[in-house]
Amino acid sequence: MTEVSVAKIEETLQTVMDPISGKDIMSAGMVTGLQTKDGHVAFAIEVDPARGSEMEPMRKQAEETVFAMDGVLTATVVLTAEKSPGSGGHDHNHGPAHSQNTQPGQPVGRPAGGTPAPALLPGVKSIIAVASGKGGVGKSTTSVNIALGLAAGGHKVGLLDADIYGPSMPRMMGISGRPASADGKTLDPMENFGIKVMSMGFLVEEDTPMIWRGPMVQSALEQMMRDVNWGELDVLVVDMPPGTGDIQLTLAQKVPLTGSIIVSTPQDIALLDARKGLNMFRKVDVPVFGLIENMSYYLCPKCGDRAEIFGHGGAKLEAERMGMDFLGEVPLHISIRETSDSGTPIVVSDAAGEHAKAYKAIADKIWDKIEISLNAKSNSGPNIVFQ
Repeated sequence: MTEVSVAKIEETLQTVMDPISGKDIMSAGMVTGLQTKDGHVAFAIEVDPARGSEMEPMRKQAEETVFAMDGVLTATVVLTAEKSPGSGGHDHNHGPAHSQNTQPGQPVGRPAGGTPAPALLPGVKSIIAVASGKGGVGKSTTSVNIALGLAAGGHKVGLLDADIYGPSMPRMMGISGRPASADGKTLDPMENFGIKVMSMGFLVEEDTPMIWRGPMVQSALEQMMRDVNWGELDVLVVDMPPGTGDIQLTLAQKVPLTGSIIVSTPQDIALLDARKGLNMFRKVDVPVFGLIENMSYYLCPKCGDRAEIFGHGGAKLEAERMGMDFLGEVPLHISIRETSDSGTPIVVSDAAGEHAKAYKAIADKIWDKIEISLNAKSNSGPNIVFQ
């Protein structure tokens, strides 16, 4: 299959007209964030926020027009409505947005009009988010090894990389290539070590920057759940982006998470940010299963001496102070870093080692909390609805 070029897509989009200005959407400067990779195309159309609902037919036309092109497997188009104070129509040369709305539409190949959309993740029994208030605390490494620890416990596990701007799961899970589609409508997740994985890193080159606005990121996350054939899972582990911004809040509000986990290092500044993450989840009524202290101490691989580089025990004290459980501590050790970088995480590469045992013990605690939560809700799986 011939790879479709950005220039060809832009040329094709000149046939889609803006009903307000009478210009095609390319000439009107309405197309932003255009990305294409291995036949997967995504972009946003900027519109006047006051006319967002009126522009849905145009969005759908643009999506269907691109989807019909040779070499295009999927097309994702969202409306992003931005307007500076005092602007009365399209404003495509403004500075930072003062207001922002989005109206993601039905993707090509899915029911539209009055046909109800299929249930999202119908076979997924529980969803847990692994989050941190800041970057650099080892959240993704923790997510991977917790997922593998849950799988080692005999559970069917999926791993969703929700960090669109900095996806790391392909490298950490030792997976290359891109997802296939058995039915031509939904993507089949990649798989390794018995875990199903989906990441934006499978759809773009590793060194390609994702220069997308918030609405496009939201739409991409939605598609990685709605349009991926996850099948039957006991738990889907979501590696959240760092921080507590719009992306994290949107996901927390729109996905009925079974619970969340906060990852922090022991020092005060990291714990301050971890507290923000905890408060974010509490404000949107997502149960917080507990706090993990990563890089808790350094164990010299040669002599075995222990050094508490970032302090020690701060996360446990913070958990007690905030009224949540302390799930465990993981040391700062070169083998954890090396195995993550090489795509053979410590839980599978040294399954009987002390570090793997630490992750597995944490995973067992998390599973106990998942079971308690599921029994309390007395339902077989979440009914996820994006509004």
